[in-house]
Amino acid sequence: STDLTSTVGYDSIIQHLNDGRKNCKEFEDFLKERAIIEEKYGKELINLSKKKPCGQTELNTLKRSLDVFKQQIDNVGQGHIQLAQTLREEAKKMEDFREKQKLHRKKIELIMEAIHKNRNLQYKKTMEVKEMCCCFLPYGVAGDCGAAVPLVAHSASSPPSLRFFWQLFLKLAQTKSALEDTDRSYQQSVTTMEKIREEWQSEHIKACEFFETQECERINYFRNALWLHVNQLSLGCVQNDEKYEEIRKSLEMCNIEKDVDFFVNLRKTGSLAPAPVVYENYYNTQRNVTPARSPAPVPISR
Repeated sequence: STDLTSTVGYDSIIQHLNDGRKNCKEFEDFLKERAIIEEKYGKELINLSKKKPCGQTELNTLKRSLDVFKQQIDNVGQGHIQLAQTLREEAKKMEDFREKQKLHRKKIELIMEAIHKNRNLQYKKTMEVKEMCCCFLPYGVAGDCGAAVPLVAHSASSPPSLRFFWQLFLKLAQTKSALEDTDRSYQQSVTTMEKIREEWQSEHIKACEFFETQECERINYFRNALWLHVNQLSLGCVQNDEKYEEIRKSLEMCNIEKDVDFFVNLRKTGSLAPAPVVYENYYNTQRNVTPARSPAPVPISR
């Protein structure tokens, strides 16, 4: 701004930096909330795999597949809990980065606050001295700085006395001396003001360069943190798919014929079928009935 005492540009930069810090805090909170969700989901999966029956009376190869299935679901749950811990660690890193930038920036802001205050005070003082110097101008008799003392008008019938001229001379001398002192003070004030202005401008440039460096670091850190977060989620999906692949491999080993044979061998009661029931005559024992021979038991297959 062309206004020496204005801080509009500086305030705009500080506001932008504060907004950037707020954005980092929002992402940090997002990671924390996601961690809570992941941890809760992981615990629910583990409880489900351990407490909920899932084909508990199955036998042989299918039973083994179901055991692998439940174990891998448990592992997926553990993976989500581990991801939750990773997200909390990333949120803590973001918080540490944010607070570190805040502390570094605070030092620069304190320097700028002090120099703004000093600049404004000196500017106010300089303007006051300038105004004091200019207040001599309206009176009429110019001095070295355009200052003057009032002249008293006298009529022709009342000519001024020698005493009057002497008093006027003394007053003029005093006024001139006061004006010279005021002018010197004004010049000194302007010189001091210029030194302060140059110092302020130099510090302002340094502050802007520092703030720009911080903003570049923040954007780079934020971008990398977001990239890392997405990679972590992708890695979680890959790891989950590996666990699910174990289930698929186990199911490939599930053999229907083997499971049926296993059940038959586990529960079999014998290899012979029951013999046919033969009629026996208990009503008329006098009849000559040729008893039927019981057929021999026939071996049966599965």
